[in-house]
Amino acid sequence: MGDPFFDRDVETEVLARVSAAAGPYLDSLAERPVYDPGTAPLLADLARLVGDSGGEGLAGRVGDSDGLPEQGVGTLAAVERLLRVGTAAATHSAGPRFFHFVIGGATPAALAADWTTSLLDQNAAFRASSPLAAELERIALRWLRELFGLPEAYGGALVPSATFANFTSLAVATHWWAEQHDVDVAADGLAGLPRMPVVSGGYVHASARKALQMLGHGRDTVEVYAADPVGRADLPAIERRLAELSGPAILIGNAGEVNAGDFDRLDILADLAERYGAWLHVDGAFGLFAAVSPRTAGLVEGIDRADSIAGDAHKWLNVPYESGFAFLKEPSRLPAAFGMPGTAYLPGPGSPLGSGGPAADRSSADRPASARSVQPALPDGPVDYALHGPESSRRARAMPIWATLAAYGRTGYRLMVERQLDLAQRLARLVDEAPELERLAEVPLCIVCFRAAPEHLPADQLDDLNRRLGAALLADGRVYAGTTVYAGRVALRPAIVNWRTTEADIDLLVEVVRELLARLASPPSSAVSRVTRAT
Repeated sequence: MGDPFFDRDVETEVLARVSAAAGPYLDSLAERPVYDPGTAPLLADLARLVGDSGGEGLAGRVGDSDGLPEQGVGTLAAVERLLRVGTAAATHSAGPRFFHFVIGGATPAALAADWTTSLLDQNAAFRASSPLAAELERIALRWLRELFGLPEAYGGALVPSATFANFTSLAVATHWWAEQHDVDVAADGLAGLPRMPVVSGGYVHASARKALQMLGHGRDTVEVYAADPVGRADLPAIERRLAELSGPAILIGNAGEVNAGDFDRLDILADLAERYGAWLHVDGAFGLFAAVSPRTAGLVEGIDRADSIAGDAHKWLNVPYESGFAFLKEPSRLPAAFGMPGTAYLPGPGSPLGSGGPAADRSSADRPASARSVQPALPDGPVDYALHGPESSRRARAMPIWATLAAYGRTGYRLMVERQLDLAQRLARLVDEAPELERLAEVPLCIVCFRAAPEHLPADQLDDLNRRLGAALLADGRVYAGTTVYAGRVALRPAIVNWRTTEADIDLLVEVVRELLARLASPPSSAVSRVTRAT
């Protein structure tokens, strides 16, 4: 095959084939294993484009090489191969029994809207590139803010993930902190500034550290004050540290710790931030959804006083990857951190498409730092979101968010969250009832942290047993749940956030865990036990 221009006649047909494959695949998710190790050999077919009975032809034969073929196999053949391999060999994390990470599925409305996103292929960078995408993002951000009960003044931007949401939030915090030192960090950088103090309890997530690493502060700049091996914040120690600092600091609160779903006391952290003039950032990747239900809203009390909030839509909102969001108490700070230098063809300072005018094109060095730090008011209506976050060209990721919130509304999401809260409590109860299992933490939200602890095994063998159990679960594939280390002990930590998950899936998880555990750590026979005791 050659130029795709000559394959345009099959465009509708190939999309119809994807649609035809989607129905059987989605219908199978409730029954098929999360992962089938037997499909691994199929992955080789992605690189070796040899002819087969499917009629793909010999164009691009490369034998055992995985190099780029000189000639392609054509649209139909390529997509058919992707469907054949993908529907078999994928990790079926869209299904109801993927508990390994905090991964939601895609609601029917979100999935259809994601297809529409690719169909329309909008660049959501500027109003000029897509008024549709800009308006959808404005509405989606407002609806998310209302879903979580945040004050009306809060605004933000959609980003690819919680890591980027932390990056976006902490970038704005960096600019705020530099202002306190009379420095415009957008123009002049961090050179000459002291190290930015960042304080947190022990629940601080690796993505926040990664954000600080990318921002040039260093991932180890976080000062951790934990009250216990689990990581609960040592609030008196945090207050002492804030009082010791001679300048402003960044305080990170954590809503939804990844091992057991616990929360920092955000209300107390908000008090400390106000008392000592700190910037309070809350990492609420999935824990922010506690605000959706009155049953759990108390866990995020005080979040409406945070300066910045990071969240993930592809977790508990159940929209496809990549979809995160950052909210700022002062959203007008976003363009100061993420605006681009004036370019004639792009909106922004110095461009006839922007609103800055000629004066805005002056070098920042011509203005005092106090003037440079003034935050302009945001315009009414859609904004240029490329100037509000780290991406310039941007996928219109607001479409699935808009569609799923339009389809199910506040009540639908409250019911979904509460159903999954109930499922987490069911799992906790089943664990408590199993004599060979031990729950390690309370279950405030959607994660159940537990381990295998057969009575006949000594404590010093349990970590190794649980590592092998976690590996066996992933290799078995019927359900998916991996291991973590909680308070120094290896454990499982299944997270329940997929809209498809049912009580039967939770029951199967416990059944499979106990079945595999029986193989890995069956108790000794009575004869062996007598010999062991005698010796």
